[in-house]
Amino acid sequence: MFLKNLFKRTAEKIELHDIQAIILRDRPLPYHGVNVFLEILNAASAKAFLKEIVPYVTNAKNWWDNDDAWLAIAFTYEGLKKLELPQSTMESFPDAFKKGMAARSEKLMDINENAPEKWDAVFKATGNHIAVSIFAKGVDDLNSKKALALQVLEKHRGVKLCYQADFDTPIEGNFNHFGFRDGISNPEIEGSGAAHLNSKERPIKAGEFIMGYANEAGNHYPMPQPMEFAKNGTFVIFRKYHSHVAAFNKYLSEQAKSTAEQELLAAKMVGRWRSGAPLNMCPFKDNAALGADARKNNDFDFSNDQNGKIVPYSSHMRRMNPRNSKMAVMSDVNLHRIIRKGVGYGVPLAEGSTKDDGKERGLYFIAFSAKAMETLEFLQKEWVNNGNFVSLKNERDPIIGLNEGKGTFTMPGDPLPKRYIGMPTFNTLKGGMYLFMPGINAIKWMSGV
Repeated sequence: MFLKNLFKRTAEKIELHDIQAIILRDRPLPYHGVNVFLEILNAASAKAFLKEIVPYVTNAKNWWDNDDAWLAIAFTYEGLKKLELPQSTMESFPDAFKKGMAARSEKLMDINENAPEKWDAVFKATGNHIAVSIFAKGVDDLNSKKALALQVLEKHRGVKLCYQADFDTPIEGNFNHFGFRDGISNPEIEGSGAAHLNSKERPIKAGEFIMGYANEAGNHYPMPQPMEFAKNGTFVIFRKYHSHVAAFNKYLSEQAKSTAEQELLAAKMVGRWRSGAPLNMCPFKDNAALGADARKNNDFDFSNDQNGKIVPYSSHMRRMNPRNSKMAVMSDVNLHRIIRKGVGYGVPLAEGSTKDDGKERGLYFIAFSAKAMETLEFLQKEWVNNGNFVSLKNERDPIIGLNEGKGTFTMPGDPLPKRYIGMPTFNTLKGGMYLFMPGINAIKWMSGV
């Protein structure tokens, strides 16, 4: 997809040349890529590595041209310590970032099936200091960019490659492993230079996502110091989920008789049909043309469905972006938006299969916010694993909630709502970490400080 053909150009008011491209660019279609974790063994060597790799870090200038390959780099708190940044800088980070995602598991509801002790070994390791991601439109572009990065890495023995995981579009056409169109609906950022495609939503202040700019309240969120280090940077949420596709298919087949009924239930749980078409624009059957139309498939609010009879309040899409829904617990939705850049990994399960083949498949959830730790803790505790904000008590998100075979999903109807019970967890957390993604100039500062 060539985004430059979709977006209406607007005035640029943020320093795109200094912001890493991944924050604003959407994935190419199809996409290919790799996530890499590096360990710092020697600070001087690591700073020399940064100095040499920074020309290959892609900035966000002309971010709507997403038809090439780009590289991004971010750091854990332990990684920044290994770089021997000034003590005043290290002390200026938020406590949640300093402690890391695993240490905040209780506040994130990362318990039981999702508890850190059950994560993949790589996420329990102490040597994850630098994360490098490469996105590309094709395998040749990916390999070319990867080769450049490896050439730089091989020159610096004080930086060690400790983890590498490829990712690709799970199902042709930008569908995730559950068979739903992915990557729809990111917020428009004021001053980013291009209008997004939802006429019902206004642009959100850049300071909600990128440091150094005013937020929705007209202030600046606390930033690490000094300013030349924080400006144009952001925090990153990185989480690996294993998707239980067979369990999802089996649950649908047990709860609904006909294929049509199963597809309707699946759409109600997600908030969209598999094509990406939103339920409140086509309540009774899928509309593939609408689902594939990026100009229209996110251009709506919930004014025509304040009772949730078309798009259930408990559906994944409505929980993650309630838009103008009338909620039992008032909240400014724009304060809880994040920029999502998740990617899939693993081979797809045979379509419709209810038998698990034992293979790894799922999602690397990658998201950006100037207050990422606070936002993720709110989303996990209030909107994903709770239903009070929409008067549904303990009901949890049917797609990413921790349901553990005890989950309930309420589908409003006439004259009475219908409740589906015994829902398992369809996405299990296998690991995660918080990262700081600096601006281009900040990487140069880090390499010389």
